[in-house]
Amino acid sequence: MLFRSRLSCLQENLSRGLAVVGRAVATRTTLPITQNVLVSTDQSRLKLVATNTEISITTWIGAQIENEGSITLPARLLTELVNSLPAERIDIAETAQETGISISCARFNASMNGIDADEFPPIPTVESGMGVKIDPKVLSDAINHVAFAAATEDSRPVLTGIKVEISGDGFTFAAADGFRLAVYEGKLVEALSEDASFIVPARALQEVNRLIAGQQEPVELTVTPTQSAALFKLDNIEVVTQLLQGAFPNYSQLIPGSYDTRALVDLEEFARATKSASIFARDGSGIIRIIVSGAGEDNPGSISVASKAEELGENEGRIDAKVDGEEAKIAFNSKYLSDVLEILEETEVALETTTPSSPGVIRPIGNDSYVHVVMPMFVQW
Repeated sequence: MLFRSRLSCLQENLSRGLAVVGRAVATRTTLPITQNVLVSTDQSRLKLVATNTEISITTWIGAQIENEGSITLPARLLTELVNSLPAERIDIAETAQETGISISCARFNASMNGIDADEFPPIPTVESGMGVKIDPKVLSDAINHVAFAAATEDSRPVLTGIKVEISGDGFTFAAADGFRLAVYEGKLVEALSEDASFIVPARALQEVNRLIAGQQEPVELTVTPTQSAALFKLDNIEVVTQLLQGAFPNYSQLIPGSYDTRALVDLEEFARATKSASIFARDGSGIIRIIVSGAGEDNPGSISVASKAEELGENEGRIDAKVDGEEAKIAFNSKYLSDVLEILEETEVALETTTPSSPGVIRPIGNDSYVHVVMPMFVQW
């Protein structure tokens, strides 16, 4: 019997712990045990682990434990049961079955069958290797600004990841899906003596971002010497992810070094005009046409943001702009333009262009740590 004695914990703590690890539970898998949560005692705490073999999440919660033990239990069943219980003490104990437990809370009692903990996939150990510390707000900003630009299809697996480069006291996150590129530069808590670069799956970083809300202490990132896995250590939470292997594109070559036209616009107005144009763009191949007009004698500089849906109608929004250079025309996929404008927090943004067939560059004003490049769409003007 795996749980030889009684252990108890608070319902709200167990519910929160299961929510933390739940995102790593496998959904479609040929390894059924990865749909279970490993529940084990760890000194005076209860340890919960879930893995889909690519990403593993571990968390610890306070508990009163009489004897050590471990078991794996169906994640969905356990989570739904615990969430349905009142906010009181939960007691977990052995049953007559080898891999069975009983769960009681107030006047509710349940029994559940699990699978032996020895069959649970081993979690990669990431103890030695390159390690850095990143302020949680800086890390969250970096992930928010970059992760959405990573590819979601596995046709080029390396593009589903975020290239991480570390040099001195700084780091760079870069993501590209073949249509856009996002690059964010940030500072480490402490400088690193040697440079490093590796590719972290974007999904893993998005999970880390979900978990660092409210974190005060720096996040510790450790990468194995072979660059096969990475560990993100948070308060009472550890995330281990496999790293992606392969050659990431030389993204610095994709950022135009100059521009012919630069338009400085209010971010909120630009985002609103883009959102309005996106409504018609849905039925018009997702195309948003942008025309940048320089200042004349009677009118200030402006940007026209327009879209057209055949047989349904068209839309145009015009916003004031400080324009440097000649009139310019460029068309973007509405989703790609909306995505980047939604994550920016600055007051103003610059749109830099050269020709209608060259990439457009979006830079938040007052924040030199971020640049976003969007490939144009080819349209008839």
